[in-house]
Amino acid sequence: MMEEKKPILSVKDLVVNYGAIQALKGVSLDVYPGEIVAVIGANGAGKSTMMNAIMGAVPRASGEILLDSKPLPSKSFQVVKEGISLSPEGRKVFAPLTVLENLDMGAFPISDRSAIEKQKEDVFELFPRLLERKDQYAGTLSGGEQQMLAIGRALMAKPRVLLLDEPSLGLAPIIINEIFKKLTEVNCQLGMTILIVEQNAKKALQLSHRAYVIQTGSILMEGRSADLLHDPEIEKAYLGGKK
Repeated sequence: MMEEKKPILSVKDLVVNYGAIQALKGVSLDVYPGEIVAVIGANGAGKSTMMNAIMGAVPRASGEILLDSKPLPSKSFQVVKEGISLSPEGRKVFAPLTVLENLDMGAFPISDRSAIEKQKEDVFELFPRLLERKDQYAGTLSGGEQQMLAIGRALMAKPRVLLLDEPSLGLAPIIINEIFKKLTEVNCQLGMTILIVEQNAKKALQLSHRAYVIQTGSILMEGRSADLLHDPEIEKAYLGGKK
């Protein structure tokens, strides 16, 4: 009998409150090893709140977040040490630091210097433009280069699960295509498990294997991304289809 596949990351009945406002109302999802899972929804639906709750950046009112069926710690640095890294919304690179210094900041869980240098080589191979600008201050990079740096910095910790919060935000279409192509490489070549939240529903569904639709803090629908991409309701609500 085939062993049942277990999720690497599980969010179970997650509730997050901002004062009297319930931002997440019992959100549940699973991410399996080696897959890309997308969470799509309108601005304010709760996508970033969920990511920040996974990372321990906002407190949970109730619910569980599990990595390999074990509860995740509540502090962000502990979450990274456990094997989950976030490329945050708005990139949030350290502007006064160079590209190299930003990458070093991402590698804080790793003590082996040679392993850190190997990670840098891998990041530079993925994003050659960062190698060209390795001594440049992060604040002087273009938006697309800063997004590459934010992803590279998250990869420096050698995560088991990479979280991406709105990686297409504020970028030109040609740069978005380049970033998403690189994410496919990260998944296929490195076997990296990815959870991505995106307002650009079409790109997210084209990138991912499975997807969840979140609306006002609740999961509305889930399924194979290819199926959701051609679902009339999803097309009407999120893909600019005919009303």
